[in-house]
Amino acid sequence: MKYLTPQHKKFITEYIKTVNGELSAQLAGYKTKNLKEISQKLLSDENIVKEIKSRLKEQINSLQVQKGYVIQKLLQIAEFSLEEEDILDKDGNYTGKKKLRDTSAGLKALESLCKYLGFNNSIEAEGYKPAKIITISNLDKNKI
Repeated sequence: MKYLTPQHKKFITEYIKTVNGELSAQLAGYKTKNLKEISQKLLSDENIVKEIKSRLKEQINSLQVQKGYVIQKLLQIAEFSLEEEDILDKDGNYTGKKKLRDTSAGLKALESLCKYLGFNNSIEAEGYKPAKIITISNLDKNKI
């Protein structure tokens, strides 16, 4: 295994904090005008990538967060974000219409939950058929 210099180790530490290669290279003390090139070179180094992954794994393991807790929080976020709420006019009067609180947050929470639970895109392999999208142009007038 290639030896990591103190500057490499500093870059790794800063990269884990910032997830910004150029900034991390600068904070690690690299003196060059092209920090982007240096950061790309460092992040393509197999030993540096292994060390980053190793340190991140240690951090995750040290958190000792229970899976049930993560699932519960993601479900709470999704449910809260996808609840309907009344739409009020500029004077604060009820308009009779409703909207979802925060669709993007709800969908992001559901997406994270699916990834966390190991759902993948091969739904058909489990015996499910994809839904057909029906638009106004392909509606059957006899079925309306």
